[in-house]
Amino acid sequence: MALFKPENVEDFYEIEEVLGSGHFGQVRKVCERTSRTHWAGKFLKIRKTACSRLGLDRTSVEREVEILQILHHPNIVALKDVFESRSEVVLILELTEVHAQEQHCPFRLKGNINMPENIMLSDKGSPHPNIKLIDFGLAHRFCQGEEYRSTSGTPQYIAPEMISNEPLSTAADMCLSNPVLSLLRLSGLSPFQGETDEETLKNVIATNYQFNKHYFSMTSSMAKDFIMKLLIKTPNERMTAEECLVHPWIKPITRTQADKRSRSSINMRSFKKFNAKRKWKMSYNMVLMCNRLVSLRLPCKSNSNPDPLQVRIKTYSKV
Repeated sequence: MALFKPENVEDFYEIEEVLGSGHFGQVRKVCERTSRTHWAGKFLKIRKTACSRLGLDRTSVEREVEILQILHHPNIVALKDVFESRSEVVLILELTEVHAQEQHCPFRLKGNINMPENIMLSDKGSPHPNIKLIDFGLAHRFCQGEEYRSTSGTPQYIAPEMISNEPLSTAADMCLSNPVLSLLRLSGLSPFQGETDEETLKNVIATNYQFNKHYFSMTSSMAKDFIMKLLIKTPNERMTAEECLVHPWIKPITRTQADKRSRSSINMRSFKKFNAKRKWKMSYNMVLMCNRLVSLRLPCKSNSNPDPLQVRIKTYSKV
């Protein structure tokens, strides 16, 4: 059972600048009053009623907290405190410096990772920063004999069986998270990215991809073999996590394998272009959603002046 403290978070931490924001809250830098240590405060809006759509369901926050309280690993962000008020839950987390995708990392990423945004570095100034995985809001802890289904996730990072709402296993993580991130790092391209989410989901179900020579000319056969053994539609035919860790591309046995791996260059230019396009699409979708919300607002008869919110959104849409 997750422990939520009823005290006011500001009695223990000074709230500083915003580090990031999302649909249901924001992450702010906070400073512990006693030790003067900096942490990251994840402020989450909670639904006040069961039928409300504003905010997160409390049970989903409890699930994330319970998972973080169980996981203790140097590559997973640490949870220090959890505070709760009537409308908000605040998670006090280990402060990370920068997204790994924004800084060239001279090492390979290993582990259960679902999106580039969830891979952070502990210290951007260090020559060998530690990788930190964040955001376990959609994580699920498997129990023995449990049948679990979920359709939550980002289209280009979910497995085909999730789209068809079939029972899931750890093979779902292995299918797209690891190989798609490997492809992104090597080529800067997402193998299943379509113009729309529907097109992307169709590409995932078809599991249709190819290694374009223009982008993979410097990619070793070992790297391609690693990806091909994971991008498989049938779950039980994919490599397991244990098999991935001993694959020659991750753990070369011979000097020849080590040399081939070192020659697999990372296409940072294409990767940054992909990331910029992804951020632009997110901004566009946010503006589109705001416009729809504004259009649903009833016109005020007592005020003939245009709605300032609508004016700002229309102006931003034209930029």
